[in-house]
Amino acid sequence: MATGAFAERGADLELVGISKRFPGFTAIESLDLTIPAGSFFALLGPSGCGKTTTLRLVAGLEEPTTGRILIGGKDVTNLKPYQRPVNTVFQSYALFPHMTVLENVAFGLRRRRLADPVGKAHEALRLVELDHLAARKPQQLSGGQQQRVALARALVNRPALLLLDEPLGALDLKLRRQMQLELKTIQEEVGLTFLHVTHDQEEAMTMADTIAVMNKGRIEQMGAPEQLYELPKTAFVANFLGQSNLFTGTVVGTTSTAISVDIAGQKIVVPVGRSHRHSGDVTVGVRPEKLSLHREAPASDPARNVIGPAHVIDVSFSGVSTQYLIAHPTLGTIVVFAQNMAFGPVAHVGEEVWVSWDIEHGFGLADDPADSPRFAADTDTKNIAAQRHAALITELGEA
Repeated sequence: MATGAFAERGADLELVGISKRFPGFTAIESLDLTIPAGSFFALLGPSGCGKTTTLRLVAGLEEPTTGRILIGGKDVTNLKPYQRPVNTVFQSYALFPHMTVLENVAFGLRRRRLADPVGKAHEALRLVELDHLAARKPQQLSGGQQQRVALARALVNRPALLLLDEPLGALDLKLRRQMQLELKTIQEEVGLTFLHVTHDQEEAMTMADTIAVMNKGRIEQMGAPEQLYELPKTAFVANFLGQSNLFTGTVVGTTSTAISVDIAGQKIVVPVGRSHRHSGDVTVGVRPEKLSLHREAPASDPARNVIGPAHVIDVSFSGVSTQYLIAHPTLGTIVVFAQNMAFGPVAHVGEEVWVSWDIEHGFGLADDPADSPRFAADTDTKNIAAQRHAALITELGEA
């Protein structure tokens, strides 16, 4: 497969002090971002976080209120979309229904009067493994095949930067997962810089080298997928990128390796290196799949945190795993994911259980628990309130 021609023009992207204000609201605020050449970068976040606006700014479809956009070191802030070395693949593939697949891919080359449009179109179709369908019309293709034609049409122009705007959103789950792997393979082969905008966390983690999680026009946290998942910095990241059990309490002990947090009378230990705050009130957490479920109190182990007794209030089978909701009298609801290694649930609704996890699997957030708006949309807010209520009752009882 000849991919050298596609790899020649990959370039880095730099956003410097970018802000975008619309009448009545600010979509992006003071955004600084550098994406290295040849990387697969994902902007991940909920609707309204500013990720699509960022992509449209890079494409030239919107003008920034402040800041500069550089591609390959060249300032393109004031250039028209067609003057930028950028192509975009949208969720709606926008293929011309009256043209063949080959004509769709060659269309842009013909308009720009470039040499050998047919040969280059065939090369792009071979890259996405659809050259054998070059004579078909778009309506004769599956959704996944149409998506690949749209990708070939973007790649054939040799852009330095390829923008992907929720490109897999119209596909069914199985096909979407297949295309995730194919897109990653194509990106590695052509060597271009891919900027992928999505709200799908699994999609971002499957394909991207680096993920930036956006929230309200700012980047909350950026890093490799594993780093963001294992060590989230904020409650927003911890709950948007997967699920988390979050507990807020006060640091009551510190060693060179760990901090001990008192949460409504329950001690939870977190490694120093996995916590962003080491004193005062802190929020600590653990992922549901890191928890073990016990029907009897486990033996004391300094390497593990143990919570219990508690009661199972819901059991949900999801195929690969079963989700258990555990109600603790002071910590609130705890979520446990248990892999289905045997037939039937580990515990049933109403049963008394304990949960435990390796201390090394916990994490501590950078959030200030006193900064209540940070937790406004967090499902664990009621747990935090319950913990503070219980602590107040204890304090009054001691008085």
